[in-house]
Amino acid sequence: MNVYETLPELVGENYLLREVRESDADDLLKVYSDEKSVPLFNDDNCHGDDFHYTTAERMKEAISFWRYSYEHGYFVRWAVVEKQSGRAVGTVELFHRDSDSDYFDNCGLLRLDLKSDCERANIIKEILSLLKDCTFDWFYCDKIATKIKPFAEERKKAAEALGFELCEDPLVGNDGQKYFDYYVLKN
Repeated sequence: MNVYETLPELVGENYLLREVRESDADDLLKVYSDEKSVPLFNDDNCHGDDFHYTTAERMKEAISFWRYSYEHGYFVRWAVVEKQSGRAVGTVELFHRDSDSDYFDNCGLLRLDLKSDCERANIIKEILSLLKDCTFDWFYCDKIATKIKPFAEERKKAAEALGFELCEDPLVGNDGQKYFDYYVLKN
């Protein structure tokens, strides 16, 4: 399956992942302006974007960029939607990463951005479980990596329950900068 031709919707018990839509802007602004959430986001190698958006205009620009990036095959960005309310409470980004300079070659790199009240191990585990097996096929990779900062205990608990392990090797950015705190799940 080519996720850049047809973006699948993934449905769990309480959450679903679907394409990010412009109509998600108001919901997602609550995520990306959430002062408690922003420190948990992975902005490694993102050209200075810290994903702290405080205006509707900036949120719409981000969604437009995410949709453009999907259409051009750079990365996939799903909205994380709470089934009961129908509201977007976060996003997941995934892309295939090749590297000649670090361990993270042939890797599905996963970024998870959630509203702070969803930052609970059971929620994170449900979301990661939706992606765990299909990522290897859809992104042609032999490992999945996600950044979990040392203070993100709920993320760590969820990832470890699914078999992710802390990797001591740094991810080396395009500019040579080294990034740490990646958890890896091997196929």
